[in-house]
Amino acid sequence: MDLTVISIILALTMLVMLAFGVWVSFTLIIVGGIGLVLSENYQVGLLFSTSAWGASTAWSLTALPLFIWMGEVLFRTRLSEDLFKGLSPWLSSVPGRLLHVNILSCGIFAAVSGSSAATAATIGRMTLPELKKQGYSERMAIGTLAGSGTLGLLIPPSIILIVYGVAADVSIARLFIAGALPGLLLVSLFMGFTMIWGMMHKDELPQTTRESASLRVRIKALKQLLPVMGLIGFVLGSIYGGLTTPTEAAAIGVTGALVIAALTGSLNMASFMDSLLGAVKSSCMITFILIGAHFLTLAMGFLGIPKELAAWIGSYDLTATELILYLTVLFVVLGCFLDGISVVVLTVAVVLPIVQAAGIDLLWFGIFIVLVVEMSQITPPVGFNLFVIQGLTGKNILYVARAALPFFLLIALAIVLVTLFPGIVTYLPTTMSQ
Repeated sequence: MDLTVISIILALTMLVMLAFGVWVSFTLIIVGGIGLVLSENYQVGLLFSTSAWGASTAWSLTALPLFIWMGEVLFRTRLSEDLFKGLSPWLSSVPGRLLHVNILSCGIFAAVSGSSAATAATIGRMTLPELKKQGYSERMAIGTLAGSGTLGLLIPPSIILIVYGVAADVSIARLFIAGALPGLLLVSLFMGFTMIWGMMHKDELPQTTRESASLRVRIKALKQLLPVMGLIGFVLGSIYGGLTTPTEAAAIGVTGALVIAALTGSLNMASFMDSLLGAVKSSCMITFILIGAHFLTLAMGFLGIPKELAAWIGSYDLTATELILYLTVLFVVLGCFLDGISVVVLTVAVVLPIVQAAGIDLLWFGIFIVLVVEMSQITPPVGFNLFVIQGLTGKNILYVARAALPFFLLIALAIVLVTLFPGIVTYLPTTMSQ
């Protein structure tokens, strides 16, 4: 059968199954099996078992459930609430005032969670009711949360960076280091926009704040930030300093989160079991997706699809910039229908040969793909963060999408900046490896 016909059959099968709500992992496995049969390779069971074992036993994957568990511990204890209380006094005099709490809280929580959805849900539960009660613009409060919630994908330790590192065989530690400056860039862009908005829309901000901005109150508030900030500093510092591997740092992070939660009196048997079960569910979901993607990649390899696709795109003689532009559109469109991890595992095997042929650094490409997936998380109809925030607020999904639009454009600006100035991504990994 002609390769083009086979590719169309597989693509349509995948789209139909996803449209009917079949799990992404099962869809990938079934499509992979069909691909093997169409390539006249009938050892489907043997190849699947071998592929599944190879996809699920990589040592670097052990960091994944540990970082997820660390985020779950913080999500289900009082530590996340302390972030809001600790930051509020410091931001009461900044243009935009407490709207910045959404941005900074998401940035800080992202550094210990690694999950976009967990970041948006945790911070949103704390900040949205308080901001509404104090009279802040509801649309701007939702927008800052939607945009900043995506930081969980980029700021280390990022679950999606671990998945990309495993799929592309790129050092996870170097990816974590590379994500630091782009993460700070996004936080700066979000805060800068919020300051400008605050100066232009003073009527949509409360006239007074209940929080005292005295130096004494601010210093006292630092006590609530110190436990979480200390945990972040220790986990990331150990990776950046070369003292631990990401897996060892994840184990330290889980232990630290449990100890801090216990010392603050917010850890009990119920919250411990809930955090453990939450981590198991999320880890199993991601592992099954990885297994399915690995099997589909194997099937595509037998069919020769990646090689033919790379040759087809190569025939257009695209420059690296043109390729990046087309891939940006592709990933955003895919992100409208799939979650971020699924986008990465579905596409990496196909696009990496093309990216390498264009001379693009795979480390830089990993950060680029995460930035684009961040955009897709706040793109309707299936932007995952939009659903999380819709569940928190009860607002129409289009209302949430419109509120998030400025931050979607700011992420697009960040992509332009890292494309024009790739050193934003590569400077720290290069410097620290010397």
